Amino acid sequence: MKRFIEGDSRDQSTLLPACLEDYITEDNPVRVVDVFIDGLNLEQLGFDSAVPAETGRPGYHPTTLLKLYVYGYLNRLQSSRRLEREAQRNLELMWLLRRLTPDFKTIADFRKDNGPAIRRVGREFVVMCRRLDLFSEAIVAIDGSKFKAVNNRDKNFTPHKVEARIAQIEESIGRYLVELDRADREPALVTEARVSSLKEKLVAAKTHIEALQAMGQQLEQTPDHQISLTDPDARSMATSGRGTGIVGYNVQIAVDTRHHLIVAHEVTNVGHDKTALHGMAVQAREAVGEADLIAIADRGYYKGAEIAACEDAGIIPLLPRPQTSNNLAAGLFDKKDFRYIPEEDQYECPAGERAIYRFSREEDGHVVRRYWSSACTGCALKARCTTNRYRRIVRSEYEDAIDRMQRRLDNAPQAMRIRRRTVEHPFATLKQWMGVTHFLTKTLPRVSTEMSLNILAYNLKRMLQILGVRTLMGVIGA
Repeated sequence: MKRFIEGDSRDQSTLLPACLEDYITEDNPVRVVDVFIDGLNLEQLGFDSAVPAETGRPGYHPTTLLKLYVYGYLNRLQSSRRLEREAQRNLELMWLLRRLTPDFKTIADFRKDNGPAIRRVGREFVVMCRRLDLFSEAIVAIDGSKFKAVNNRDKNFTPHKVEARIAQIEESIGRYLVELDRADREPALVTEARVSSLKEKLVAAKTHIEALQAMGQQLEQTPDHQISLTDPDARSMATSGRGTGIVGYNVQIAVDTRHHLIVAHEVTNVGHDKTALHGMAVQAREAVGEADLIAIADRGYYKGAEIAACEDAGIIPLLPRPQTSNNLAAGLFDKKDFRYIPEEDQYECPAGERAIYRFSREEDGHVVRRYWSSACTGCALKARCTTNRYRRIVRSEYEDAIDRMQRRLDNAPQAMRIRRRTVEHPFATLKQWMGVTHFLTKTLPRVSTEMSLNILAYNLKRMLQILGVRTLMGVIGA
């Protein structure tokens, strides 16, 4: 092969084996993984076997397996079996693990048995970023996204699914019976094999209905009227597409708006975001270490109690108020057209009349106050105001906090654009890394551990982009 670059012969012997250090360049990201994990106090973080036992067969040090997992998630190698193979053939892993090759069972058991400690490692990385003063703006964007669980949709049951499935099977039974009646009237039209198959299908359908009815009885005894057979913690959740949904988990994240680092996260099996704002904002404030934190979210988080709780905790929430009334679409006055007078606890309507307080009652777990004016029946603007006898105005006990938030949002018109460009990209990146697949583990605690490793890998890549390999190594070693 003249005039081409030629490789070494596979049969050529060498006097001395090649040094692994020669294969790893000075700016290889695997060096950052090595320095970061070596700098952790694994015993203090709560890793099992961080202190070796005096008797028995020696095991792998937690540092070795933690390096393997961090490297794996950094390079889209989440499976324990794939990590086992890569440790035997990947030069970077040979260097990182010092030629150790743990088997897949040992690798999988490490993630299963050290979930809380692995989650603390992710928080340690955020603490390091805080020491570098990367969160000085004290603004985070909060959002949630649905991730698929191991559980298939057919293995998840709700009362609606059970009823729909029974109705579908009963419809099929009706078709089978019609065809069997036809076979009885005119045997020549239906073969014996077909008749035998129909009878087997009837027996199977009736058995299936009995199983579904038993499942319906079990659903009545569950708190949320939902059962998942493969992953008991997975829940059916609606997604953005109409008529679509997945069985999975709702992942909440808070992202720093300056460097787009994920400062806090939580995995839940609640299918909505309405009760997550305060909890995520508090976690984000503890992570960034700033007392005056601004938390930006979308209208899916809108709930008066959560907004008021954020203010009570010293956190400034910013999120748009959803439009729940059809008055504007119908050409009627909106609630914004009514001015509240706090000194007199009254509303002034567009006609200049006063809507006074009438009564209070509890709705959806909080107290609401109701107002209306006695002048509605003879008002000249009534046709533009309401189709009822009186225009009733509802005021929540959290309305003051909501009004303050709305005024702040009016003075920050770019807030929603900042939220969108900050928090939606990390979710897209995480899902692209995971591929068209689902979580590899089952139950909420183990799924939380798996997501923590994904987020640690994401933050590590962000820091590599921000500081570079050598600078980051110097910071970690300082």
